[in-house]
Amino acid sequence: MPENPYDDPIFFKKYARMYRSLHGLRGAGEWPMLQKLLPDFTGRKVLDLGCGYGWHCQYAVEHGAAEVVGVDSSRRMLSRARELHTDERIAYRLAAMESLDFPAASFHVVLSSLAFHYVADFPALVGRIAQWLRPGGSFVFSVEHPVFTSYGTQDWWYGPDGTILHFPVDRYFEEGPREAVFLGETMTKYHRTLTTYLQTLLEQGLVLRQVVEPRPPQEMMDLPGMREELRRPMMLLVGAEKPGEASI
Repeated sequence: MPENPYDDPIFFKKYARMYRSLHGLRGAGEWPMLQKLLPDFTGRKVLDLGCGYGWHCQYAVEHGAAEVVGVDSSRRMLSRARELHTDERIAYRLAAMESLDFPAASFHVVLSSLAFHYVADFPALVGRIAQWLRPGGSFVFSVEHPVFTSYGTQDWWYGPDGTILHFPVDRYFEEGPREAVFLGETMTKYHRTLTTYLQTLLEQGLVLRQVVEPRPPQEMMDLPGMREELRRPMMLLVGAEKPGEASI
């Protein structure tokens, strides 16, 4: 399994100081909108791809999930998740999501939060997710918005005096790896168009239910840099379903 940048001790220390790392779901600006996309978890089996600190795993069991499998390729992330969320209904697994193999119809719900932009072959992964879902099952995910990932550096364009001028968008239709800078560290992320994200779901037989480009909530506007987030979309939220009659 390739080395995960989140296992770098310097980077992980920076990540641990982020507002969302310290405050969980209520510290994530997209959470109020993502929460609205989530299905009923009662009695459901849930898969969380790129579970990180395990916040969504815990939310699922608190809302009635029977079983939750949280998968992440970072040992440090999973170690923190196990410290924070110890519910016996949550099983954590160290693995790259691209290497997972589950029987067909294993889960009622598949979730992923801000992880798919680290995956090189999104269509192949969605094909497997569609198989893992039970009929009537839900697939909900968030990713960095294609406007945010296209240029690469993921930083603003500044004037001579340091004032933000605009956010650069370039090579939009050229999908593939980008050298991005996150928390001062360089890492590889994968850019793909909005069409690819949505059309892939349809091609795999899923039904598109919700598409949201979330704005920062008003109560977070006083946080550093948050008002600038109104100038371009940073995240994309998507909800889909597998056709068929839902069952437990």
